[in-house]
Amino acid sequence: MVIRPLTIDDLEAVVALEAANAPNPWSEAVFRDELAAENRIYLAADEDALVGFAGVMVVADEAHVTNLLVEPGRRRKGIGFELMKALVEASVAAGARHLTLEVRSRNVAARALYARLGLAPVGVRKGYYGDDDALILWAHDIDGDEYRERLR
Repeated sequence: MVIRPLTIDDLEAVVALEAANAPNPWSEAVFRDELAAENRIYLAADEDALVGFAGVMVVADEAHVTNLLVEPGRRRKGIGFELMKALVEASVAAGARHLTLEVRSRNVAARALYARLGLAPVGVRKGYYGDDDALILWAHDIDGDEYRERLR
């Protein structure tokens, strides 16, 4: 598996993966806008075909994960971890010191991944996903040696 930058050429596969697996999928136009934005970083997990992708918005010293999706048949094989690890590294290179995201409160597998990455809950957004609340997660000092060790 290769983690690489997500490109416009990936949009058909990304939109199809998102449409088949996300309750409120983003449109191709949203992905185009995201890829064009200066403060965004999007990565693809590639195994001769796109099997996952992730994105982050970096503002000042904060990185906010906007999207993470791994093909259902490829989950629990470390792809999400590798995507997040690469996002953190790219975010730190872009000046981020802190990482945040929202996750469905009922998404136990994602919550376990994020806990492994040192993201801790700091709040709840009631009804954020319509049918579910969002847990707001943060990790601080992602540019430090202790956090880099966590990613190993």
